[in-house]
Amino acid sequence: KVNVFHSMNFLLKFSDSIREAVKSGQVQLQGGIYHLETGKVEFLGKSPVQSELLSSTASIPPSMTSMVERESRGLHGVRTAADERVPSDAALKMLKAGNERFATGAVTAGTTSGEMRKALVKYNQAPHSAILGCADSRVPVDTVFDATPGELFVLRNAGNTCTHAEGSIVGSLEFCTGKLGSKLILVLGHTQCGAIAGATATHQAGATNAPGCALEGLLQGLAVVAKDASEQLGPGASQQELVAHAVKVNVFHSMDFLLKFSEPLRELVRKGELDIQGGIYHLETGRVEFLGQSPRQAELLSSDLSLPPSMALGAIRTSQDGIVAPKLALQTLKEGNERFVVGAPAAGKVHRSMCEALATKGQAPHTAIVGCADSRCPLETLFDALPGDLFVLRNAGNTCTHAEGSILGSLEFCTGALNTQLIFVLGHTNCGAIKGATAAYFAAKKQPTKANNALDVLLKGLDTVVAQAVAEAGDKATEEEVAGLAVKLNVFHTMNFLMQHSEPIREKVSRGKLEIHGGVYDLKSGRVEFLGCSPSQSKLVAGKSTVAPSLKDKMHGA
Repeated sequence: KVNVFHSMNFLLKFSDSIREAVKSGQVQLQGGIYHLETGKVEFLGKSPVQSELLSSTASIPPSMTSMVERESRGLHGVRTAADERVPSDAALKMLKAGNERFATGAVTAGTTSGEMRKALVKYNQAPHSAILGCADSRVPVDTVFDATPGELFVLRNAGNTCTHAEGSIVGSLEFCTGKLGSKLILVLGHTQCGAIAGATATHQAGATNAPGCALEGLLQGLAVVAKDASEQLGPGASQQELVAHAVKVNVFHSMDFLLKFSEPLRELVRKGELDIQGGIYHLETGRVEFLGQSPRQAELLSSDLSLPPSMALGAIRTSQDGIVAPKLALQTLKEGNERFVVGAPAAGKVHRSMCEALATKGQAPHTAIVGCADSRCPLETLFDALPGDLFVLRNAGNTCTHAEGSILGSLEFCTGALNTQLIFVLGHTNCGAIKGATAAYFAAKKQPTKANNALDVLLKGLDTVVAQAVAEAGDKATEEEVAGLAVKLNVFHTMNFLMQHSEPIREKVSRGKLEIHGGVYDLKSGRVEFLGCSPSQSKLVAGKSTVAPSLKDKMHGA
């Protein structure tokens, strides 16, 4: 009985004409068993899997396909550089056909003969597709696409990602598409991916500590994918749904990374000489779900980045480099902080030649930072920056309350002579200066005291910020809660001060030649919360700047 159905299924699986006749109703395919004992036929009806098999695309039985396929794979039975380049649409059809053969158990790749291996050596490789897939042992890429040696250029890692060692991935694909002439890149994820499941668990656990091993760093690097998937699905999604969607989000994330950080790949896509597609391999069925191009492809083709972050940081910025736009400078800060958080810094060592370049060619920092002097907030470290990247001003409380002339003059120099277009004011949690100012404020309400030293004057200068925090937090707020809010308000206060008391800075902001952003560094997690521009910016830019208090007498005296 099983054999009868097996034969019926074979006819449906490997014959276009029979399938079409059944679909149109011209033919019925039935089974039966003749009983020798009674002379009667037991009619079994249609195959239980007929509906499924009517969607088959195989048109030739395996024994005949192998001969046809062997000839079509290349002049020498395998693809080599002696064969013509395969257009992207044809390459995609070859992947789909190969996966269909794998899924239906009609593989044709077979064995590789000595002659085929010699041809690969003599004529070199010319893969029709490059695949970025997962290292999972259940997803052997060449097997899944029923491919022979020479057909696929395969890159694999846990999570089919560019999160780490992205330079290796991007560089390899630039080689494959540029030197070998491949016109299709397929990023292939798969269901039940352990790396994505682990990253999702890491995201849900809110893990923010520095990774204790490389695996933890990898999972934290992929956590952004889980975060995006969670936001897209909403709070009602189950764990299983979240992981499944994160697999898809991760495929597009890797595709977007390639487009964002490789000008050679973008240029080929623009000219129609390369297609970047995504797919998900379903472990349960053996079939690949083809996702098409990234929804963000058109947007990313306008990117002007030419190196992945880890490789771009290998070069020192000097005055010979171009001006960095505020948006790009801010993104560089965000990406650098993310690398710091997940324990994957890329800045590396500073060599003598780099120091010599800075000395002889001058500086061109992409960002000026006003930060706190706290030893727990080393700015270059937490933004994974090299010498020449950041113009750094630090004092207790990241403030302009005192010595504002020094702060303003330094920033006017940086944004004027050095052409830096982003100022970033960075506060941090558990700030000793803010906590001290808050404590002094509450103590003074009970018993006013005189300032006896420079520290007392510094803390007194932060009264305005603390008073605002008290007003916003309410009467029931604790001293700790007030201090926490004051950290953020102090960032905005410093940003506002720059626009209030520096005409060159205010004027550049009004013309869009300079942006001022703020942030708060979380000591516990290592992450920077990016606050954006000051809520008062529009009002301040529309007004006029006034001379900083400490500079009035000096300027009048002059």
